[in-house]
Amino acid sequence: MDVVVVESPNKVKTINKYLGKNYKVLASFGHVRDLPAKDGSVRPDDDFSMSWEVDGPSSKRLADIAKAVKEADGLILATDPDREGEAISWHVLEVLRQKRALKDKRVQRVVFNSITKQAVLDAMANPRQIDPPLVDAYLARRALDYLVGFTLSPVLWRKLPGARSAGRVQSVALRFVCDREAEIERFVREDYWLIAAILGTPRNESFEARLTTVDGKKLEKLDIKTQEQADGIKAMLDGAVFRALSVEAKPTKRNPAAPFTTSTLQQAASSRLSFSAQRTMQVAQRLYEGLEIGGETAGLITYMRTDGVQMAPEAITAAREAIAKEFGQKYVPEKPRYYSAKAKNAQEAHEAIRPTDFSRTPAEMKKYLDADQARLYEMIWKRAIASQMLPAEIERTTVEIEARNGAQTAGLRAVGSVVRFDGFIAAYTEQKDEDAEDEESKRLPEIRAGETLDRKTVNVTAHTTEPPPRYSEASFIKKMEELGIGRPSTYVATLKTLEDRDYVKIENRKLIPQPKGRLVTAFMESFFEHYVEYDFTASLEEKLDEISDGKLAWKDVLRDFWRDFSGAVGGIKELRVTDVLDALNEELAPLVFPAREDGSNPRICPRCGSGNLSLKLGKFGAFVGCSNYPECGYTRQLGDAANGNGEAANGDSGDKVLGKDPYTAEEITLRNGRFGPYVQRGEGKEAKRSSLPKGWTVDTVDHEKALALLALPRDVGKHPESGKMISAGLGRYGPFVLHDGTYANLESIEDVFSIGLNRAVSVIAEKHSKGKAARGGAPAALKTLGDHPDGGAVTVRDGRYGPYVNHGKVNATLPKGKDPMTVTLEEALALVAERAGKGGGNGKGNGARRTAKPARKTAAKKKKE
Repeated sequence: MDVVVVESPNKVKTINKYLGKNYKVLASFGHVRDLPAKDGSVRPDDDFSMSWEVDGPSSKRLADIAKAVKEADGLILATDPDREGEAISWHVLEVLRQKRALKDKRVQRVVFNSITKQAVLDAMANPRQIDPPLVDAYLARRALDYLVGFTLSPVLWRKLPGARSAGRVQSVALRFVCDREAEIERFVREDYWLIAAILGTPRNESFEARLTTVDGKKLEKLDIKTQEQADGIKAMLDGAVFRALSVEAKPTKRNPAAPFTTSTLQQAASSRLSFSAQRTMQVAQRLYEGLEIGGETAGLITYMRTDGVQMAPEAITAAREAIAKEFGQKYVPEKPRYYSAKAKNAQEAHEAIRPTDFSRTPAEMKKYLDADQARLYEMIWKRAIASQMLPAEIERTTVEIEARNGAQTAGLRAVGSVVRFDGFIAAYTEQKDEDAEDEESKRLPEIRAGETLDRKTVNVTAHTTEPPPRYSEASFIKKMEELGIGRPSTYVATLKTLEDRDYVKIENRKLIPQPKGRLVTAFMESFFEHYVEYDFTASLEEKLDEISDGKLAWKDVLRDFWRDFSGAVGGIKELRVTDVLDALNEELAPLVFPAREDGSNPRICPRCGSGNLSLKLGKFGAFVGCSNYPECGYTRQLGDAANGNGEAANGDSGDKVLGKDPYTAEEITLRNGRFGPYVQRGEGKEAKRSSLPKGWTVDTVDHEKALALLALPRDVGKHPESGKMISAGLGRYGPFVLHDGTYANLESIEDVFSIGLNRAVSVIAEKHSKGKAARGGAPAALKTLGDHPDGGAVTVRDGRYGPYVNHGKVNATLPKGKDPMTVTLEEALALVAERAGKGGGNGKGNGARRTAKPARKTAAKKKKE
């Protein structure tokens, strides 16, 4: 018997079924070792030696693998077919050697690009050894990321409080998001006018023609700059005679795109399906690992982490057969189509993403898949099919038109296209930009050269130039690919890191750099410019690729990098914080000192009139403050725009007076501090303050609302049973009612001001009943994810302390911010295994919290001893 090690537990049953009783398949659950998150895990002074650490859950899994291997004839490492998969196999092998579990047993490495019986059996028939250059490339990448992160981050913490981390790829990706924001800030809008005429043929068919020349001079987009200029041209055209000078019909061909890579799949899923990159990869992972299809588990797509654009010869043959069956023989080209990658640093060792079986059409698979899986599978199937179809044949017609009014002339042009043969468009066509002109759908009527055309109307439209758009997830990924930054498997992780660090916010599917992210980028560009240059990062990626090809020694690359990098960091360590702030004040001037409508100096304090505004660093990050502190306490959050008076647009701290308290006669003001806008009554330490609740904006806060906020908490009335007072207020976790130590959440801040005694009693009673229900048994499952490899269902539930995953008696809390409805079985299994490794569950979904404290005390006690 041989032991087969795969990454995902979802593959275990399927592959075991394919291989039979002579094999035992076990899962590593992804990586089994990593560098400890502390100094000294990579040691440049010791020839870049590394210390690896195995966590609790991985330790148990490795022990199970070691035990099985000792009783087996051999070990087959079948982790994923990429660098990370090769690294996991290497780690497993290293641990087993340390455990002396191998002795003289046979060790083989196999890779399969899809989870189908044929693919798995073919891989088993063609084993190889672990690829040392691939492992070296992984080690170099991991060491570089560690050295950059653990060397730069402490510098950031000391020089830029509130900044959480910097990274080799993360910082460069953040830079181009911030650079785009700076472009938008510098952009100056320009007004321009466009003119088009609706003309008619002698056969009474209408079409549109756009103005291109006036009196022989070619018009550029912005040449008509005023309404008067536009009206003058319109008047000339209103009295002009129009004649078709030439009609040119030019046949063109549009070729299909290559099958999907990781990057293009994420981009297409974003624009077509509105999927986030993370959601796309989760759904694709499920399609790859396999689903129950007609009583048999089968993988529906090939491996989804790839930048290869070619399909295997047998897949091309199958695609051509499917095209003939589904669309007709006339759509099948004489010869197969072949593609090569255009992306920088692309590696084409693996196939593109394609269906494992083209005969499984989207329509047939729909009944086996959920909505997201069906939509993504359909897109992958159609794109792969289209890649092997004939090109679309399009006839593009251009008509040049003369307008003459006495001595004045103008030129107009009408353009339209006709699809003569749809070709691959019958299966799949790229999503067009929202504002892109779709010439293929604009068909012109018959127009003959030399004939006179009727003028129906002349339309003048005013336009304004727009700044470049912020990056979407799709364009962010496309940019990373174009620049050669990171690898396909890292795009989602990089984006998530930027979001988790509060460097970037995703709003309406656009990436908006946050002040903290702008600060980090400005710091890096000011003091580590070389290490956030696009070319430098891309060239380092090229070196890593050369390591994987066996052309470079990995430690030589590390030595070259570390020699220069450590010197650069050493020079910054002695830098004073005031020097950093001076540099950032200049670099981020549009953000820190936005222009004022009245034209006054944006760097002069609007409160005292004599102090200079500057960036200040506090415990929670940067803010703008006055140089006359503490005499002048003016502060403003970084990024707040200023109005014509120099006040923050959202109600600057201390200067917007709302009125006076009717009882104390103290002044009530709307202010803005480093934690956001708030209202304040009076001055000094005894002043009453209240932050604005969620949903309230500074422009809607008036004297009445401020009084209501400052009056909280308010007494609602005495409870009819206990006789104790019920109060309503606004707390850290939102609006609430309180009775005898029991807090119950309210739906909105308005409820705090309006809730009466009867409803308050009901809300508190509901809270008590929910508490009793929670103590009486486990909550109902929100979602059943599937079966655990050891048996039993894995579910998602919502407990007293938030959502968690459950298997048997083991409950594992979901990470903060994780949507319980997007949890995959693989993620759940990893969480359950980690929780079990810490000592099992407690039935409340928060056991990890309750077991952590004693462990820390024990560790502290040992250290003291």
